[in-house]
Amino acid sequence: MSALSDLGEFIREQRQNAKISLRQLSQLAGVSNPYLSQIERGLRKPSAEVLQQIGTALRISTPVMYLRAGLLELVESGGVLAAIASDGELNERQKQVLVEIYETFRRENAAARPPEPAGPAPNGTAATSTEAPSNDIPEPGTDGAGRHPAEES
Repeated sequence: MSALSDLGEFIREQRQNAKISLRQLSQLAGVSNPYLSQIERGLRKPSAEVLQQIGTALRISTPVMYLRAGLLELVESGGVLAAIASDGELNERQKQVLVEIYETFRRENAAARPPEPAGPAPNGTAATSTEAPSNDIPEPGTDGAGRHPAEES
């Protein structure tokens, strides 16, 4: 079976699992009914944008759609998405759920990450502070508390 046929079959299965007709999916995804039919039959290769629209309509994450279409190249060999996609023990729905959970955790972690600390200024000097510097060294001629002993009587 070709990659296009695999993709089309995957989309058809997901549509049938969602219990929606081809016509309903075409309306939800914003693509023509004949074009969607051709995609499902493996006759047309959809663009990344159309895949995203179909995925959104079917509530399937975009990376899952891209993986199925062969559009997503995994940066790291043996990455999480590759492991999920290649696991023959999981059905398509299980793979989809795992990818969605993984993406949710990554988004939450990115949002919870503290902002990067301020580093050196672009010219290589330390970043300046708006507060006056602390002067722990007493002024010469004082008793350490800022008083001149000669002035006291």
